[in-house]
Amino acid sequence: MRKVLQKIEPFIGDHHLLSLATMGEALWCCSLFYAYDLENIAFIVATDPDTLHGENVIKSSSVAGTIALETKMVGKIQGIQFSGEMTRYAEGEALYFKVFPFARIMNPILWKIRVDEIKMTDNTLGFGKKLTWKREF
Repeated sequence: MRKVLQKIEPFIGDHHLLSLATMGEALWCCSLFYAYDLENIAFIVATDPDTLHGENVIKSSSVAGTIALETKMVGKIQGIQFSGEMTRYAEGEALYFKVFPFARIMNPILWKIRVDEIKMTDNTLGFGKKLTWKREF
């Protein structure tokens, strides 16, 4: 499974914005900047727990999301869908601030999204080509 992930991770590394879906009393989604933790297969994000998506995560840590390349050229379409668990994460400061040094002045609350499953569509490998990865627990 690590081989599949090694094909997906360069795409993740080329981007910095994900769309996150959460569920609580109401479904909600948001866009978040992320730093990718290669060692732990996780996204490090910053968000306020007082937002609707923050309140949702406190109630239910299960999340899903996407990262997509914007293009109108069908042969270049790439993107991932993922699911995982989102929890507060103080240990991610070094990685997050390395990627987003300007964020330090905002003193953000950091979270870790442990990625448990990824499905990537990559038309550069052939129309509709899918790569899938699941964390082994």
